[in-house]
This record gives sequence, C-alpha cells and structure tokens, in this order.
Amino acid sequence: MIIIHAHLQVKPDQEQAFLAAAKELMAATRQEEGNISYNLAKSTEREQQYTMIELWKDEAATASHNTSAHFQAFVQQAAAFMAAPMNVEVFAGEQVKA
Repeated sequence: MIIIHAHLQVKPDQEQAFLAAAKELMAATRQEEGNISYNLAKSTEREQQYTMIELWKDEAATASHNTSAHFQAFVQQAAAFMAAPMNVEVFAGEQVKA
C-alpha cells in the first residue's frame, strides 16, 4: 500500500476556489481503480493549511492517478491557489490487523 500526505498552504483569498476544485478532484479520484481512500484534512493549528491524505493499492495506481485528466486539471489550477510549494510525503505501508 502507498500512503501519500500532500501538505498544501492555500492563499486566504483562494481558499473557497481551492475547496471547490479539491471536492471535484476527490470525487473523481475515489472512482479510480487502485484508490483505497482520498481525503482532505484542514489543520487546526495553521490557517489555510490542508493535507490530502491518500491511500493507494500500489505504485501503479499512483502513477495512473498522476496522469489522469482530473488530476492534471487540478495541477493546472493549483498554482493559483498555493501560498507555498506543496510538500509531499510518500510512504510504503502494510495494514496492521489486530
């Protein structure tokens, strides 16, 4: 399983536009084969700080996502939303069963 945390610092005046675009991105991404979950979390400590938390079946699924039309459209819009470069963390993990 691939786990991605994409940390996004959004411009205050672009927050609503960002949220609308992110909502569309999440809806389309959740339909992709290989996507386990795709969620957006807002920081409780920093204004306009968000983290996209992604779980993928494997690296092939993330590669497919990165070339998808909906992701590429979001990337094109993202430059207008961001107050700082995106910080992406990628992890390999296994589900722990209790």
